[in-house]
Amino acid sequence: MRIKRLRSLAVVATLASLSTLAACGSSSDAGESNGKVTITVEGWRPGDGKDTIAAVKAQAAAFHKENPNITVVPKEWQWNAATFPAQLAGGTLPTTFRVPFTDTKSLVERGQVADVDSVIRALPYFTQLNPTVLAAAQGTDGKIYGLPSDVYASGLHYNRTLFTQAGLDPEKPPTTWDEVRADAKAIHDKTGQAGYATMTKENQGGWILTTLTYALGGQMETQSGDTFTATVNNEATKQALGYLHDMRWSDDSMSGNTSYNWNSINQAFAAGKVGMYLSGSDVYNALVTTNKINPDEYGLAAMPLGSPDGGALGGGSVNVVSAKATKAQAAAAVAWDDFFRVRKYVDEASAVADAKLLVADNQPVGTPTFPIFDQATWQKNQDWIKSYVNVPQQQMQSFMTGMFTQKLLSEPPSQTQALYGALDPAVQKVLSDKNADISSLLDQANDKVQQLLDKS
Repeated sequence: MRIKRLRSLAVVATLASLSTLAACGSSSDAGESNGKVTITVEGWRPGDGKDTIAAVKAQAAAFHKENPNITVVPKEWQWNAATFPAQLAGGTLPTTFRVPFTDTKSLVERGQVADVDSVIRALPYFTQLNPTVLAAAQGTDGKIYGLPSDVYASGLHYNRTLFTQAGLDPEKPPTTWDEVRADAKAIHDKTGQAGYATMTKENQGGWILTTLTYALGGQMETQSGDTFTATVNNEATKQALGYLHDMRWSDDSMSGNTSYNWNSINQAFAAGKVGMYLSGSDVYNALVTTNKINPDEYGLAAMPLGSPDGGALGGGSVNVVSAKATKAQAAAAVAWDDFFRVRKYVDEASAVADAKLLVADNQPVGTPTFPIFDQATWQKNQDWIKSYVNVPQQQMQSFMTGMFTQKLLSEPPSQTQALYGALDPAVQKVLSDKNADISSLLDQANDKVQQLLDKS
């Protein structure tokens, strides 16, 4: 689960080798004529403004100028698992589009996306892709079915000013959940503010509970072939709710607000009313542009872990190609995905152009996300944009170091949002009822999730 900011779009270079590939194939294929190929692409989402639409169209024109044999037609589109089969059957899908990590492998198994393994492997930066991220685009056959982008991992966001006022060192954020609990109590006892808070509704309570479960070494589902089994009543989730209960009722260090969603918890944190909370690593962008946080007060730490099996819940998108695309269209689609989504990470001119446009649009530059490339490539990119970085990266070092060592764990693969929604009431109950029966709450949620999994 992720709420993304809108960002400016920079004009970038494309690959001549892929242009040649995209122009190949039978001229009688649909979308191809006289060595030319036309593809439709996911351009903007419903509700996006005129500026975004115009920017995407400008990108398409720039791509065509450098690849005269490829015509790109952007269209309004947004991933929806419920409507996807009908769009595929009806031929209304774009040639290339993004799908969440959680859905990619099932689409591959059903043969609903194209095999683009050879085209992806031909990319000059293929060997530099982060294997952890690339795995999200791979099928059980080892082949690659798309190009990852927009990857994030969860982290611990903390208020440096409250840390200092509580006698804590803001340069040493907590690394375990016992330390989170201790720091939260210190913050509340010394400042009167909530030491810790969590989202609780609109599926976001379940999302963050899953995030904490993963950090403690648990999982919410298991999969065997096409069969999914709910495991939300596992010991790690019980431990996670136990931490929330104890911070709320034993330590009096946690906000008892049962109405926090993504927007409202960001607002409370930016106002200095919350010491720590979990969210995606790039939430700083929204905190600055929407909530006007004082950058000096902000800190970002790697996910505190409670088990050797623990890791950071993350997600992202895989740019895939419709199974109905011809080989030439598939190659053209990968060229576009590279141009539009990825090249700014590996091409200096593209990286600088993107950074310049973000600065001109008063957008943050340099907020850490989970890297889709290896550390050396990531560092090179950081060097290119160094003079444009306008976020306090020195206050994010814990996360920036941890993102190359922590495991990135994908969201539950089936009925993801419904699972999160089933867990919201458990989070709310623990924060509102000192005598809440955690085991019973999770057993009830487990039964509900299993029913959903069985129906799907």
